[in-house]
Amino acid sequence: MTSDTLEARLRAIEDRLEIYNLLATHPLSGDTGERDLIEAVYTEDFVFDRGPGLDGAQGREAMVQLVQRDEHRAAIAGGLAHFGGLPLVDIDGDTAVAVSYLALITPDTGGETRELANHGSSQGYRIHRVLANHWTLERGQDGWRVASRTLRPMDGSGPAVELLREAGRAHLQHARQEQET
Repeated sequence: MTSDTLEARLRAIEDRLEIYNLLATHPLSGDTGERDLIEAVYTEDFVFDRGPGLDGAQGREAMVQLVQRDEHRAAIAGGLAHFGGLPLVDIDGDTAVAVSYLALITPDTGGETRELANHGSSQGYRIHRVLANHWTLERGQDGWRVASRTLRPMDGSGPAVELLREAGRAHLQHARQEQET
């Protein structure tokens, strides 16, 4: 193995870890509404598509406004938790695509209180929504940032399934190309 090959492999590992950490920051930004976290995750011209019936955001500042508005603050105060799954990440130079699942979880205030040994009592939680989560990322001077994000509800309809199907096919093609080089 040459030093160039080793350096390229190390760079790929570092890129992947940076992207994992970046995407792991998103739930913190959504569950706190903190401007600094949002600014650390998204590009200035970030595009957020939440699908039919929900508004999105065009630009990082619009994303800040989305999570700082009264409705989102009420959801945070109600115990909103964004629970992200481990993303499937494909890197191509200074761009990357990641696909994952996102569950929006809230306390079940109407649930039966139950005791769990050594963990206390709880009324439990409910899964409000499960979504297919498609991210595009760009590497800039400050490292990796999210350029766009698309959410589609996992409700059995075509849009979410197609988003996942396309991501799976692209991943397989990308993996084959990497094996050939």
